[in-house]
Amino acid sequence: MLALIQPALLIFTLRVVDISLYTMRIFMITRGRKAGAWIFGFAQAFVYVVAIRAVISDLGNWLNMLGYAAGFATGLVVGITIERRLALGHLLLRIISARHGMEIAENLRGAGFAVTEIPAHGKDGMVSLLICNIFRRHLDQVREIVTSLDEAAFITAEDVTPLQRGFWRGRNGPSRN
Repeated sequence: MLALIQPALLIFTLRVVDISLYTMRIFMITRGRKAGAWIFGFAQAFVYVVAIRAVISDLGNWLNMLGYAAGFATGLVVGITIERRLALGHLLLRIISARHGMEIAENLRGAGFAVTEIPAHGKDGMVSLLICNIFRRHLDQVREIVTSLDEAAFITAEDVTPLQRGFWRGRNGPSRN
């Protein structure tokens, strides 16, 4: 029985690595990081060939196919988890607050973040719309500042690619990019 399980576990592990690399490669591509995409693509292709060779060498072994499929699904989750921990790239945050917009903006600026305030009209009247571009690694810090001042604030985030200079918070405080 061990002779049947070992190849399946190897295939599972190879697929987890393969798909994790694939996921990272896609994130590199979407962020325009050519060198990272090349490195992850090369490694992913190599691991894929080794995994598929192991499956094809014994097509009658259903455990190998199960390991292949389970490794694929697990690799997606592992890849996303790794990418979130690395927190590469930039985010555009939109923060809507009915009563605490100015206070949120002041606290974010005090923490070194650039914020643009826009008066807006919501369903129940005037609100503050705050626009804040941040490095993804600072998302938890910004969310904590906002929710500590206004738990009802509405926050959205989307990935952005900076095209021209602007203010970005650096590692040790504010900096110009």
